[in-house]
Amino acid sequence: MDLTVLAYVIYLLISVALTIWVARTLSRNGKVFLADVLHGNDKLADAVNHLLVVGFYLVNLGFVTLYLKNADGVADARQLFEALSVKIGVVLLVLGVMHLGNVYVLNKIRRRGLMEREQTPPVPPQGWTGPGNQGPWAAPATGR
Repeated sequence: MDLTVLAYVIYLLISVALTIWVARTLSRNGKVFLADVLHGNDKLADAVNHLLVVGFYLVNLGFVTLYLKNADGVADARQLFEALSVKIGVVLLVLGVMHLGNVYVLNKIRRRGLMEREQTPPVPPQGWTGPGNQGPWAAPATGR
């Protein structure tokens, strides 16, 4: 077997296994976070979690397959390890960036939800300015 083909097989096995492991870990541990973001709506949290996992698989496995081709052939064991380290390292970085992006977006949604829940005026109202009340911001009276 050609060493380039062996590099492809090892790269695919490791990259796909890492993608599956990360997706399962994020899915399992993200349910609680999503339930909080979605105000305790567990059914919606499960649906969003599933959609995020599907998108995660599509993007990462698509990247793994597009990044498969090696421009230089692999002639010896040293080049095999070098090619694998670069390719798997890039896949790990992409997985990490995808994870941080998801957490960032979900945290923004969570913060917005917390702000909406806690919107109370800092000072209770002290009076009412109706149409007949001439407060400091009322339109100036016209003298006729």
